[in-house]
Amino acid sequence: MNLRFLGVGETGDLGDLYLSLLREGHDVRVAVSEPAAQGTLAGLCPTVEDWRSELEWVRQAGADGVILFEAVSEGLGALQDQLRRQGFNVIGGSAYGDRLENDRLYGQQVLAELGFPQGHVWRFKQADAAEAFIAGRPGRYVLKYDGAKHSSGDNYVGQDADGRDVAAMLRSRRAQGAPADTFILMEFIDGVEMGVGAYFDGARFLRPACLDWEHKRFFAGDLGELTGEMGTVVTYERTQRFFELTLARMESRLREHGHVGYVNLNTIVNEDGIWPIEFTSRFGYPGFAILAPLQDPGWGDLLRTMVEGGASSLPVRPGFCVGVVLTTPPFPYTRKQVMEPVGLPVLIEPQVDPRHIHFGEVGLDASGQLVTSGIYGWTLVVTGEGMTIAAAQAEAYGHARRVLIPNARYRLDIGDRLIAGDYARVERLGLLDSAQA
Repeated sequence: MNLRFLGVGETGDLGDLYLSLLREGHDVRVAVSEPAAQGTLAGLCPTVEDWRSELEWVRQAGADGVILFEAVSEGLGALQDQLRRQGFNVIGGSAYGDRLENDRLYGQQVLAELGFPQGHVWRFKQADAAEAFIAGRPGRYVLKYDGAKHSSGDNYVGQDADGRDVAAMLRSRRAQGAPADTFILMEFIDGVEMGVGAYFDGARFLRPACLDWEHKRFFAGDLGELTGEMGTVVTYERTQRFFELTLARMESRLREHGHVGYVNLNTIVNEDGIWPIEFTSRFGYPGFAILAPLQDPGWGDLLRTMVEGGASSLPVRPGFCVGVVLTTPPFPYTRKQVMEPVGLPVLIEPQVDPRHIHFGEVGLDASGQLVTSGIYGWTLVVTGEGMTIAAAQAEAYGHARRVLIPNARYRLDIGDRLIAGDYARVERLGLLDSAQA
């Protein structure tokens, strides 16, 4: 039986998910509120101007109607909670999930209550107070701002052993008249950065969880700006042990607050333990698209499972999936900061398996040509599967070479560090399930 899905977002971040639902035969309508993003999904997916005017359309479907929220913008979590109280099936987040993600110190306090390491994170409201702290306690720090309005590029990973560069960044932002928003300083912890994520249906996590290794810098070799994400390695294999040590501890709290959606906990792991960094309490982009090839049910079946509840497992495929983000200018900035044209042609050679092409900011022009759109230049994601990271990586880059977009840029090293030793290090730390014979 087909379902009705109403997508609610600013820039159409879940475009690949909506298109998958349409291919599966479901009814989909999407609201894209950002004026500069109206070209995204144009000609590919039905769009509406005001999602609120579509609520009756969803309600008429009864249990087969679902509202999907993309983001954690201010107030959206509370709005989702309100819609659930009104009887709607809503997948995306919650007010609690928003606070876990946007209020970084609160998220760390929750984790400390659950037994995770603490004492390595400090919150500040004024830059001069943070500068004085660094002067009195020299060290290497990571600067992260609170709130959904801050992009990854606002954060800074310090390089200097005494913190002088972080203090200089704070002074620079103050001199430029940046908003005096709250922020945290986190003690820099050396190790392997890895995340663990799972779908939460309001009562329990669907097992297995996934493990992911994100690549956030713009350039290969982890150089350049911090972006949302340039590529990721994911797997559902050998994940139970790390999940039980980390995200599974959140199950009762998420149940208490009625959260329904995907939840990810990013961490640093080393010989001293597991150090949580931050929550993502929503669909992650491009993470949701990179997971899709490893999930046996289509998105419609998976989302139906979440709203119906009662299931405890998710059918998944073995091996790894590697995702590579293909971007165009002005990424990693926006067209509100740097004027770059939209409408660049996107050509995909017919040999490419369509399961491994995940549209981002694209749409059809008047002639029916697939073209770039939106405000970021986050054009599309290619993926590849394999029983090893190297095999999945090779397939992903084989697909990337068959996508032709003028001025496209992407990293050529997604997965290299894992192959070179990081995955083996995680294994030596005893954080993975035993390998099957």
